[in-house]
Amino acid sequence: MNMDNGLIETHIHLEKYPKSERDAMLEEARQGGVEAIVAVSMDMASCERTRELALEYPGFVLPAYGWHPEQPLAEPDELEALIGWIRERHAAGEAFAVGEVGLPYYTRTELEAAGETFDESGYVQILRQFASLAAELDRPLILHAVYEDASKAAAVLREFGVKRAHFHWYKGDAETTRLLAEAGYMISLTPDVLYEPEIQELAAHYPLEQLMTETDGPWPFEGPFAGQATHPLMMRSSIQEIARLRGLGEQETAAALADNARQFYGLE
Repeated sequence: MNMDNGLIETHIHLEKYPKSERDAMLEEARQGGVEAIVAVSMDMASCERTRELALEYPGFVLPAYGWHPEQPLAEPDELEALIGWIRERHAAGEAFAVGEVGLPYYTRTELEAAGETFDESGYVQILRQFASLAAELDRPLILHAVYEDASKAAAVLREFGVKRAHFHWYKGDAETTRLLAEAGYMISLTPDVLYEPEIQELAAHYPLEQLMTETDGPWPFEGPFAGQATHPLMMRSSIQEIARLRGLGEQETAAALADNARQFYGLE
């Protein structure tokens, strides 16, 4: 597929790739039509590594700074230091988004399935802090919030007036999906759109102007990608499948998805 309009990877953990693998992958991505990559972070150390990559690849890697919810709660001073550091990046006029932040769906459901109780109140409070920050700084907010957690996260976004929200690798029931679509929130689809019926349903019916593509690398995939290292160029196959599911041309679909990402992340 000739990607005249470019590809934009809207969610990847770039700092988790070994340097030699990462450098080769980014060069291949550029050569293959990827024009920008949004690299997300997990914690303070991850944010610092991601910033270094953004400085190494200016105009190509857009960093996102946040605290991933699928881990033990951050200490208050740790969180305060991270938010202060993000404010410093803003004051310096640096380009960045806020993320990845959200709610610990997988941790919570795993523990509950094992018969353990889980108190998510601390995670909700952290999400509130980052939603407030994103609204205050007018930065895009990248969310890890799926199924019933997406509606909880959406309530927090409404509370703080967050308009630029991106639910990455979103999954959810019809009512939550409708709520997100009506709110104007973006979602992104991974290569599992090639083999997961619930993701194919989203690809076919979620408003096209609110769709983007990602890989969430280095997270691995199944189906035609089983055993392969996750690479931004896998988005080519995602776009072909999205086009097929919507009955659109591949070039038309690729252009729309790239335009969505450019506008949402201010990449133009």
